[in-house]
Amino acid sequence: MKINLSTRDLTPAQMLSLGYLFIILIGTFLLTLPIATADGVRMNALDALFTATSATAVTGLIVETTSTYFSTFGQVVILSLIQIGGLGIMTMSTLVAFLLGKKITLRERLIIQQDLDQFELSGIIRIVRYVIGVTFVIEATGAFILFLRFLSDMPVGRAFYYGVFHSISAFNNAGFDIFGNSLENFTGDIVVNFVITTLIILGGIGFAVIAEVYAGRSFKNFSLQTKLVLSVTGILILLGTIVAFILEYSNPATLGELAFGEKVIASYFLAVTPRTAGFNTVPTGALNSSTIFFTIMLMFIGASPGSTGGGVKTTTFGALAAVLYAKARGRDDIEIYNRRLGKEVIYNALSIILIALLLVVTVTMALTITEQAEFLDLFFEAVSAFGTVGLSTGVTGSLSTMGRVLIIMTMFAGRVGPLTIALAIGEQKDKVNVRYPKENILVG
Repeated sequence: MKINLSTRDLTPAQMLSLGYLFIILIGTFLLTLPIATADGVRMNALDALFTATSATAVTGLIVETTSTYFSTFGQVVILSLIQIGGLGIMTMSTLVAFLLGKKITLRERLIIQQDLDQFELSGIIRIVRYVIGVTFVIEATGAFILFLRFLSDMPVGRAFYYGVFHSISAFNNAGFDIFGNSLENFTGDIVVNFVITTLIILGGIGFAVIAEVYAGRSFKNFSLQTKLVLSVTGILILLGTIVAFILEYSNPATLGELAFGEKVIASYFLAVTPRTAGFNTVPTGALNSSTIFFTIMLMFIGASPGSTGGGVKTTTFGALAAVLYAKARGRDDIEIYNRRLGKEVIYNALSIILIALLLVVTVTMALTITEQAEFLDLFFEAVSAFGTVGLSTGVTGSLSTMGRVLIIMTMFAGRVGPLTIALAIGEQKDKVNVRYPKENILVG
């Protein structure tokens, strides 16, 4: 029996997953070249795959220090993977098609729609152009400000390179740095902290939200999507700042030795960076256990749909919170800002949360078998990988071969998205509509 398979037999979710896998494999090959390392010695394939996945998934977890292990070529490869992974494989593919003068097919538009988390197919190419333009403007602005700041510490060429690298890494919520200790040298630096956190937040709220805010409309005239993203993001940042400030106030290894103003700045950074960014201005491994656990919760929620970040997304968390609120009030309709959510949205939100929890719990349990480390550290590592955050308490470099494979798979799932992965595995191209008789069960 002859089996004929082609890309036409694949669903958009499957095509998207394979697209990211293809980019990761290209990045792996480039990072194994001798020219990619500072000493000219080839990086082993597993570590190259780990780094390429971390960069493409805009995670930031590393097994080798980016600043010292990789050459300029290797760092540029990593930066390119970050940009591709942050904007989305289909956005970058569309940019290439624009440059070559090629037309975008309907099938390609469907994949772009899924990659950018858009509701409608109409106007999708216009959205891609907007995404590319906004990204360039924001990253260029951030790079220029950082360049001016770094000029006081380093030569012009190096300051420019460092500004560009960290601006792209921050906006794409990647967390890769070339200082060697993330941003711990800038704990109380207002300029660096403000620029990096602003880039992280802008990259994490999504391009559609940026467009609505830029249009200058009042909050009451925003779409429900924008209202929910801004509300949840603001609440999480404010809550995170307060909690970090209280929990770490007297910790001598983090905030304890800082002046009051620096404590506030560092607490604010601690609240923003778990939104899938991965930078740190105080040692993550020195945080109190309570702070680490709270950070895990922030990492799990992550950024917003259509953004450069990962996690289950702010809107998913907001929808689930609305469900709990409605049930507590005895209401059948799930309402947010005087709008009613459809059942499909609730089903998707619950599915994403359950799939994400199952993935994180499974990976954490597996890591407790393969690794010799504290449970909380391994739990933190698993959630950081899934949320494409990149923060680590220090166990990444000591992971076993199996541990690295587990984290690679988790980073990939986190970037592509748990629902997309589930659809890629289980979705049928030709659906059969069968409806069975209804019967209730007792729950709770």
